Amino acid sequence: MVYMEINSIEVTAPPIPAATVIMLRDAPSGMEVFLLRRHSASAVLGGVFVFPGGKLDKGDADPGLHARLDHRPDVLHQRLRESGLGSDTAASLWVAALRESFEECGVLFASGGAAALHWDGLRHEGGDFADLIQRHDLRLQCEALWPWSRWITPRVPSVTNKRFDTRFFVARAPVGQQAVHDHVEAIESVWITPRAALHRYWAGQMEMAPPQIMSLVHLARFDRVAAVLQAAAQMGPHLVEPEPHDDNGTRVICYPGDPRHTVAQQTMPGPTRLRFVNQRFEPDGGLAAFGV
Repeated sequence: MVYMEINSIEVTAPPIPAATVIMLRDAPSGMEVFLLRRHSASAVLGGVFVFPGGKLDKGDADPGLHARLDHRPDVLHQRLRESGLGSDTAASLWVAALRESFEECGVLFASGGAAALHWDGLRHEGGDFADLIQRHDLRLQCEALWPWSRWITPRVPSVTNKRFDTRFFVARAPVGQQAVHDHVEAIESVWITPRAALHRYWAGQMEMAPPQIMSLVHLARFDRVAAVLQAAAQMGPHLVEPEPHDDNGTRVICYPGDPRHTVAQQTMPGPTRLRFVNQRFEPDGGLAAFGV
């Protein structure tokens, strides 16, 4: 993966709306998250471990799909807690999250029709996501997903030359379904505790970008899936707008609560800045700063 240089040109285009799903499950070793490793040839975050997700597609606004959501668009809008966002756009973001979960790792948050009996067959069917849902008379389960955070790429990116406005959702993995990578966009996948993932990152065994790193730092504070979902329902999503700086030739990304960030109040646990050193992003204080 090639990170942007410190003197990167400012990106003036508006950020691309996107949705990501942090799938969780309880395991004997503790709560685990599902991570995919993108193909090295991917245009965005090639070779990096990420949560399933992608950009908002035109089809995500299909009224036919919105009619198959288990909550009205206005309810979903309230859950996102974004006053400047329309209800239809909020519903489209939920559709994008549900669609990407199915397309990237075969997990379908849906009920009714053939979902319970033929999930494994559904994942191998061809065709458009909307057609699949309509064909099998399925109802999409927005209730399974809770908004967790919103990350907006800065105008001078540090990881990719594209800007994204990504809503991160948390969800318990459906019982009876197996999350797997597609061997096309993603070449590897793993269920792993946030703590173990951060240790593997530090050991150079997993490559990750700052949003994944900081999300894992936050999730490492929870022992069970129920606790994460409860926190998401009670607190709502937190906004993260990273602010990059040049510190004597070193790229530094600051987060809310850092002395150099314009937002004084810290919005998530862990370090308030990451430095790009040793060809990766590290916090001041080393691994211990992650709190794991």
